[in-house]
This record gives sequence, C-alpha cells and structure tokens, in this order.
Amino acid sequence: MQTPTYRENEIDIDPAPKVVVYGAYGHTGRFVVSELASRGLTPVLAGRDRQKLEILTREIPGVEARVADVDDPGTLDRALEGAAAVVNCAGPFAATSGPLIEATLRARLPYVDVAAEIEANDDTFTVFGERAAAEGAIVVPAMAFYGGLGDLLATAAMGDWAEADEVHVAYGLSGWHPTAGTRAAGAVSRQRRGGRHVSFHDGTLRYGSDESVLTTWRFPAPLGEREVRTEFSMADIVTIPRHLSVPDVFSYMTVTAATELAADNTPAPVPVDESGKSDQTFTVDVIVHRGAEKRRASATGQDIYAVTGPLAVEAVVRILTGRTKQTGVAPAGAMFDAADFLDSLVPHVAWSL
Repeated sequence: MQTPTYRENEIDIDPAPKVVVYGAYGHTGRFVVSELASRGLTPVLAGRDRQKLEILTREIPGVEARVADVDDPGTLDRALEGAAAVVNCAGPFAATSGPLIEATLRARLPYVDVAAEIEANDDTFTVFGERAAAEGAIVVPAMAFYGGLGDLLATAAMGDWAEADEVHVAYGLSGWHPTAGTRAAGAVSRQRRGGRHVSFHDGTLRYGSDESVLTTWRFPAPLGEREVRTEFSMADIVTIPRHLSVPDVFSYMTVTAATELAADNTPAPVPVDESGKSDQTFTVDVIVHRGAEKRRASATGQDIYAVTGPLAVEAVVRILTGRTKQTGVAPAGAMFDAADFLDSLVPHVAWSL
C-alpha cells in the first residue's frame, strides 16, 4: 500500500475532520484510507482484528486505530468518538451495516458504505429509511463501483426525464479477480436467497430461477462489441429504482469477468503500481429507454476496487461540506448532483453522456 500523502485540507475545516473507516485493513478499506488522507481528512482505522490494525498502523505512521466489534455496541460507540463521519468497508455487510448504522444514528454521524450485496443494501433502505429521515440523518449505502457508479450514470443519463421504461447497466470488465471479501459476501448473499436468482422487474425485486443468457453488447470505443451475460444483477437493481421512476433494471456482465468470478481458482487482484491498483480495467455503460427515445452515459477507469476509494471519499467530502440534496437513506444519484459528482472523479474515472 502506498503511504498516504497529506495535503492542505480542501474542505477548509481545522483541524481536519476524523473519518472512521471500519474494515480499514481490507482490500477496499486501504484504498479508502489512502484517498481520505490525500483529500486532507484524517482517517481513523477501525475493525475487529487488533493484529491487522496494528500492522496497518505500522505501514501508515501517525494514524489512530480503534478496535471495535459489530457484536459489541459499546466498542462501536467508543470507536466513533470525535469522528465527523463513518465509512463502512467491512463485509459481509449483512452482518456489519445494521450495527454500524445504529451506532452512527446514536452518535448523530453520517454513514457511508461500499456494500455490493443486494439484500444488505435493500435492508438498509427498508429498515432505516423512515427512521433516518425522521432524525435528519444521512445514510448512503453502496457508495462504490457496484451500486454507486452505475446509479450516478443512470441519474445523469436520465436528466430531466421524470420517468423511464427501462434502465440497462452493462459492465465491461477486462477481467474480475475477486478479493476474499467479495467471495465471502457473495456466499452470504447466495445463502440468504436460498440459491435463487434475483432481478428487478415490474417495480420489485424478484426471486426465482436463473434465466440469464449470453448475448452481445456494443460498448463505447475502444472496448466495442463484447459477449455478455444478461441478468447479472448487482447492487444497481436496488439503488437505481429507489429514486428513479423506472419499472425494469437490466444488468449485463462481460463473460470473461463472470467466468473468472465463478471460478474457485481465480486469484485475488495483484497490484501493478505503488497505489495498489491492479491492471484490470472497466467500462460501465448505461442506457435509459423511454418509448422510442434513449439516453446514454458511460464511464471508464482502472480497478473496480481502487475506484471505490474516490467514490466513497467524495461522498464524505460532499456530506461534510453540505453539498447534499436530502437526508435519510439515499443512493448516490439521489443524495448528490450526479453529473457534478462524476466530474469530480477525474482522473480516476472518465465519463461522458
């Protein structure tokens, strides 16, 4: 991991706000910690594994670490003392999101997570939606590559349309070397849904048999036409219809990436530079249909895990500087100005309408 470089606090708060990163020693958590430091905020490392926290503090001199367990509310409360916000990077989120949201509500702190688990994200909206709104709290789930980036693109593409017929989200990944966390979260999700397939059609999450097929998708240049698997549902089927009036969300994944994810022997990502990024690249292509009309937005970048750092931290910066559109539980496209948010991700992400 690259040692974070601290720079002048861009949000003009002195001293730099502390942001607790729960699961800081995980693959994605490390990217979030590094990005927080590079943006002038003060990351506070948190998690249940004391040994892993100690190792990380030796890699990043001067940072504070706090041991906390989601099964022990008292430790969570102590971990959040003096913080300005919390980013939850610890999966499976089915186990961590609820206790951490409860803790942030007690502490009156904004909460952001990077959950890709469909059921965990749906739980966040269902369980905490009314309460968070009533308390004026800010809770932003799925502020990550899956669930966040696609939602921002769909929102930007939809523009001034009040409603649409369909949203199509196609993932053009050069490959997918999953982390141990990704595999663990996937196993929990499969168990929760009893092996059934999940999709979003006719305005609701639907569980049933896997009816996905192989087809092709023409991505923007230079990726071009690729073979994809249909109904490859990700967190976007939760985030997008939570605020955009659309009855059907379709998802697609390049076959190469889907095959690698399914294989037990696919290795974890291997860093190719000092930032810790892998050489895997991505294109996310979103098309919104309304009658005979369609609108498109797409984004490209490197490393689906690394890009989650800028996504989550930009959300924190905007929350702390008052650049939000509502309170309560809301996905990225509802909480923030989608196009402006996407613009801020340069150079990590290049996007276009």
